[in-house]
Amino acid sequence: MLTSFEGIYRQGKLELLESPPANLEGRVIVTFLDDRAVDLAKIGMNEQQAADLRSRLATFAEDWDRPEMDAYDAL
Repeated sequence: MLTSFEGIYRQGKLELLESPPANLEGRVIVTFLDDRAVDLAKIGMNEQQAADLRSRLATFAEDWDRPEMDAYDAL
């Protein structure tokens, strides 16, 4: 059985956002998540709808990926 706990890795240390049960022991795997990941269910989309949207927006990718567009990220 796999049990997951969310956390943050910062300056060489892993900080769990919730405490696992004290009696829980075992090997762990730390997976770094892409900060751009989106919870599709939370926004009312399924994977097929997201793939369709991604393909329709692909024509804008070259413009969005230009370094000067980073200024809009903070808005």
